Amino acid sequence: MQVRALGRVDYVDTALSMQQFTQSRTADTPDELWLCEHNPVFTQGIAGKADHLLHPGDIQIVQTNRGGQVTYHGPGQLIAYPLVDLRRAGYFVKEYVYRLEEAVIRTLMHFGVTGHRVAHAPGVYVRLDDPSGHGMLAQRPQKGLEKDDAQDFNGLGKIAALGIKVSQHCTYHGLALNVNMDLEPYTRINPCGYAGLRTVDLSTMGVTIPIDEAAHVLADQLQRRLAP
Repeated sequence: MQVRALGRVDYVDTALSMQQFTQSRTADTPDELWLCEHNPVFTQGIAGKADHLLHPGDIQIVQTNRGGQVTYHGPGQLIAYPLVDLRRAGYFVKEYVYRLEEAVIRTLMHFGVTGHRVAHAPGVYVRLDDPSGHGMLAQRPQKGLEKDDAQDFNGLGKIAALGIKVSQHCTYHGLALNVNMDLEPYTRINPCGYAGLRTVDLSTMGVTIPIDEAAHVLADQLQRRLAP
């Protein structure tokens, strides 16, 4: 997988470039991983509901073709866009999402923070009162846990969001890991469609690191976890 560090780039231009890359790739095209930051922007998923945009103010809103609801991108947030041929890699979309989450969880572990999955709510979450604790969540993915029971975010903060698109077995869009950012814009939306869900970053958890350091660890983990 070829890693490209793009720096801070325009969201719309980057999304268009990902789409063009995916449309033009062949069975022999190497997979790539794009790492970047974006200027402040709200992005709305393909089935996103307008009422989750509460008061966006002067921040641009962009309609996208990824899955999921509305989220925010801004400086201090690490964006990872894996461009992966799933058929060649040998796993399906559900497994791909699991591997993305696992890469984030391992990255957080590197910095002393414990990441958790919540059933029926893609992304990675942390305990607000015990960021490094390893106790299992009642909301963790488990057999028989209904959606309404799982999506109780009391005591949790979301530290990483996922939103993907698969076209002809190839992925684009990806994940966002909050490192050290202005979190105020999240109060202007229902993050990922969940009213009242608190959004946090590594600095909130007491980990202050350069975004390049987080990018190095996350890139390594994604290359490991997304390998065939």
